[in-house]
Amino acid sequence: MELSKKKMRIGHFSKNSIAFVCIVVSVCCLFVVFISMLRLPEVPVGSRSVGLYQTATMGRVSENEKFIGRFGGMMIEMLPEDLAFTVFVPSQKAFERDLRLQVNDSLVGEKMNDTYAIVSRVMGFSAVPRTLSSVMVPVGGEVSYDSISGFPLYVTKDIDGMLVVNRIRSERVDLRKGEIVLHVMDGVIMDAEFEQSVQPDNSEE
Repeated sequence: MELSKKKMRIGHFSKNSIAFVCIVVSVCCLFVVFISMLRLPEVPVGSRSVGLYQTATMGRVSENEKFIGRFGGMMIEMLPEDLAFTVFVPSQKAFERDLRLQVNDSLVGEKMNDTYAIVSRVMGFSAVPRTLSSVMVPVGGEVSYDSISGFPLYVTKDIDGMLVVNRIRSERVDLRKGEIVLHVMDGVIMDAEFEQSVQPDNSEE
């Protein structure tokens, strides 16, 4: 009789111990989750990866994106980042001035397809399947390469380090996205036929 009472006490104590341990573990888990939530880092809205549109001297990402603009970004997205390309990207201002493309108008509805066709055509004139940084062009000298569409590009460098391609001067040089080298141009590189097709109709004047 005495032995059975001892067993009952031991069993009751064991059940109470297990219940107590479960409660303690549950409370600790809730405490850890609560503390973790309080210490989560705040991610800034619109943050971008560090490698996107960097200059060779680690310039500000937002500043570089401002020069490249939406249409330039569309051009770059057409190319694989892991292959060597050099792109002479028209600035946002050049797209608006020379091709009459407007972000608020040219990227909506049915105009999106036409805009994409224009931008892809410009990329064909402006992209070279090799790395060409500004330091590879001698001051006063000239190098020439064919673009991916076979359009000849003649590249020189001014004394201030800016590149000039087919008489169009750069605004920024040596930006990078992956393996792609980007030079932002104050104009659009294109052949005479395409240039004529995008010119405004002045027949009324």
